[in-house]
Amino acid sequence: MHPPINPSWYATRQLAQATRPSWQQDAQRDVVIIGGGLTGVSAALYLAERGVSATLLEAERIGAQASGRNGGQALQGTAASMDVVERALGLDKARAIWGMSCEALSLLKHNVQRFGIACDLTENGYLYAACHAGQQAMLANWQRYMAMQFGYQAFQLLDRPALAAHLDSLAYMAALYDPNEVHLDPLAYTLGLAQAAEAAGAQLFEQSPVLGWQREGNSWRVRTAQGSVRCQQLLIAVNTAAATLSPELARYFLPVDSFIVATEPLGAERATALMPSRAAVADSNRVLNYFRLSSDHRLLFGGRGTGLPVDRAENTRQRMLSVFPQLADVAIAHAWGGQVDVPLNKLPHFGRLDEGIYFAQGFCGHGLALTGLAGKLVAEAMSGHPERFNLFAALPHARLPTHWPGFSRAAVGLGMAGYQLLDWLEARYHAE
Repeated sequence: MHPPINPSWYATRQLAQATRPSWQQDAQRDVVIIGGGLTGVSAALYLAERGVSATLLEAERIGAQASGRNGGQALQGTAASMDVVERALGLDKARAIWGMSCEALSLLKHNVQRFGIACDLTENGYLYAACHAGQQAMLANWQRYMAMQFGYQAFQLLDRPALAAHLDSLAYMAALYDPNEVHLDPLAYTLGLAQAAEAAGAQLFEQSPVLGWQREGNSWRVRTAQGSVRCQQLLIAVNTAAATLSPELARYFLPVDSFIVATEPLGAERATALMPSRAAVADSNRVLNYFRLSSDHRLLFGGRGTGLPVDRAENTRQRMLSVFPQLADVAIAHAWGGQVDVPLNKLPHFGRLDEGIYFAQGFCGHGLALTGLAGKLVAEAMSGHPERFNLFAALPHARLPTHWPGFSRAAVGLGMAGYQLLDWLEARYHAE
């Protein structure tokens, strides 16, 4: 995995973040969790609340990777639309997965309140924006489909005049508004959950990269550089780090770059004029842009990597100016990036590698809420109630021919170039 690019703006707000010790002993626990992102931290919390002794081993710092570096939008559903789930599992099971994704968002909101997590939770909704008439028609079809098949009536289709109440931009001709979705500081939320997990009795260790694991009788021994842990059950929740830790898991996703810039504070008046409702936004392109306002009136603007050897900070700034040309005089204060693990079908990938070894990955940049539910479902399964975990694990996934990083880079580069071309061709077609 490529190292993250620059500290995130979120990290600059957590300079007093407490450090945790590294694992330097040989011991036995009920469960070992590999990975200190939201899936791992959530699993630690829910296992500890069930009275299970859980030890979490994080290679860097808690929230150092995707869970603490993302755009901060917490959404329902999955990265692929629910018709993909319906085709894979049938309507009844698709409805169950949709319901659990709604539970995931409710769980996030509940945790913020339950644990008093100061993470700038903003409950002003989310806009799925259309760049052209073809995307507007797609959003209208999505609204009808979700109402008819899933009974979801909250979506509001906004034309350009109605969209002006949310957004001062001519880049979009329409949007689908979901008032239930939210945005927040993802690192602050992850760290708050970590503290809650420790208060419940879980043990969290940093700077403790796992070297491997092997079967010992009826249990597993997990090895680090300075010790080991023997456990009955193991959770692997490491995002794109699976490329080095578990080559088998790495064959089920492609690592896709994402990059974000944060402006200097705009001031309350200018920020409100730019995005009056403070709803978060993403466009409907394949190589999408996403953005929102922060609590101190910055614009946080990000997008998927293009696969091209460009100055990513400047490229993201130019994409921002294509949406908000009125920000040409505004400086970029922070720029950072990372990778998300994207399965070919854009559906989350849950399962078991072996008896007692669980994994959850493939959130595809859509995991701020769903990762928390994943941790809860793993805790349920490890406690003898695997039904809900098994439903997600039933989602089918294609296996890549190799986990070789060169193949992944080439596949991502070609794929993103193809997506950009399709976005451009569709925009030209609908402009004529």
